[in-house]
Amino acid sequence: MPATNVEHRNEIAFVYFNDTKILDSQRIELAGQELRETLEDKDTKQLVLNFRGVTFMSSAMITKLVVLDRNCKAKSVPLRLCGLVPSVLDVFKITNLNRLFKICDSEEQAIVSLDSKGR
Repeated sequence: MPATNVEHRNEIAFVYFNDTKILDSQRIELAGQELRETLEDKDTKQLVLNFRGVTFMSSAMITKLVVLDRNCKAKSVPLRLCGLVPSVLDVFKITNLNRLFKICDSEEQAIVSLDSKGR
């Protein structure tokens, strides 16, 4: 079973995670691979990661997200995160990763953020 589901709408790739707890190293590696493939897809001009339903993620998964952010910046692909539950969002705030990532409350806000700030 894939770790993510991807939907392309216009030039935005929306990624949804299939696990509520992203802990298992094999699942994290698979998610990382799927995120890389999504970024490499020629149809991906903007990227939104929707964490709805994810209640916990390990530091290894957060590391994958940091690498993804670096790769997105290198390719000039705007990245937004949304749907983070308060406990996961707290981890981003405690580690100051909320300054690295553009985090939106909802998918709709992420779309507006991409429209207003664009690339």
